[in-house]
Amino acid sequence: MKDIIQAIVIRSTGSWYKTRDDEGKIYDCRLKGKIRLQELKSTNPVAVGDRVEIQLGTENDSHSILGVLPRKNYLLRKSVKLSSQVHILCSNIDQLIIMACLTHPFTPLGYIDRALVSAEAYHIPALIVFNKLDLIHQEGLEKKLKDYLSVYSSIGYPCLSFIASDPNYKSKAIDLLKDKTSFVIGHSGSGKSSFINLAEPELKLKTGAISHYSEKGKHTTTFAEMFPLSFGGYIIDSPGFKEMTLTGFERSEISHYFPEMRKLLVNCKFKDCLHLSEPGCAVLEALDKESIAESRYHTYLGMLEESES
Repeated sequence: MKDIIQAIVIRSTGSWYKTRDDEGKIYDCRLKGKIRLQELKSTNPVAVGDRVEIQLGTENDSHSILGVLPRKNYLLRKSVKLSSQVHILCSNIDQLIIMACLTHPFTPLGYIDRALVSAEAYHIPALIVFNKLDLIHQEGLEKKLKDYLSVYSSIGYPCLSFIASDPNYKSKAIDLLKDKTSFVIGHSGSGKSSFINLAEPELKLKTGAISHYSEKGKHTTTFAEMFPLSFGGYIIDSPGFKEMTLTGFERSEISHYFPEMRKLLVNCKFKDCLHLSEPGCAVLEALDKESIAESRYHTYLGMLEESES
């Protein structure tokens, strides 16, 4: 009988999976037969971050993934090739870190909001790192930063101002990542790789290669990779990542993933209120009083429209 062990998937290339056991030993594995997950119609039954059972092979036989252990959470995007299915970006995440910039390049608020909505939907704590604080000062964007910090902090999301290229911020980066499994997302040029390298310089070549790939603008494939951190924890980077999309939810559910709306839903006159023009809508009343940010409501409307298609 071949030995069976447990390990975590740290890289997926579609046909081969690189896994790491609790002692740090690496195993290259293939899937053994078809692994089906009842709750998801997924293009990838095994994802980075999954804990799996592996049957160890011999010199002439490869290691095999027998099954995936229950996930505590995951993040999805719609499949590029199969619209009826989803692609699992990663699983078992302790936090989602959104790298955002106010300049060079500008991160649209809709990008931040959609990432936060996905995190809410899949029960993942999220925080926002507003990077390139030095450029913000140079271009006189302090007020805009203050406004953005106010919007998201008032909802309950931790926000940081950061300079990922400045070694003085290294300890802050380590504090954010230590002993957690973190998924870092951001547009090309937002400083995602610089942030990773600041915390863990040993990963520079690996994350540099990933960033170079994503900057080619090819967004049809997502091969995520998880890196162990010397100070404890893991960090997940994913090439070709543009934007998360909420999939598999009813239109009436979307407002539940906006915390500032969620707390008001009980006060709406109608239980099936979509917060568009219904009388007695608590969300619209809050919008009129500017206690809900107009930018966030605009993102909500966009997501409602997309859910119809």
